[in-house]
Amino acid sequence: MKVNVIFLINLVATWYMVGLIWMVQVVHYKLFDRVGEAEFVKYETDHSTLITPIVGLPMLVEIATAGMLLAFVPAGIPRWVLVAAFIAVLAIWLSTALIQVPCHNRLTQNGFTQADYQLLVGSNWIRTILWTARGLLLAYFANKLMA
Repeated sequence: MKVNVIFLINLVATWYMVGLIWMVQVVHYKLFDRVGEAEFVKYETDHSTLITPIVGLPMLVEIATAGMLLAFVPAGIPRWVLVAAFIAVLAIWLSTALIQVPCHNRLTQNGFTQADYQLLVGSNWIRTILWTARGLLLAYFANKLMA
């Protein structure tokens, strides 16, 4: 596989996640506190079940291609850019595994709590900002490659 194709796949996966994370942050999570206590556990369970395939494959593609780009650096992109982009992906995965997934698990097990809800929405800005920064960085270098 050509290195520019790997870069393009990484760019597309990243921008897919940028759009998705902004929708989740600004719309979807903001509606969690409006579901109602009686229906919340079912809603949260359904959310987790339905969103996993939507985010799982693109996240795997993104981290795999980001790792490949460390080994196969496209001409015209400084290695530090790909290292920084990979560190951002790792931070997103760590935030997901250590903060957001445990929040979702507690919301599923215990029902809606203001503390878990606020932690989920507040901490999700970590991923929103990192994905956006990654997307902008990659887009900048995609533009340079096309010039």
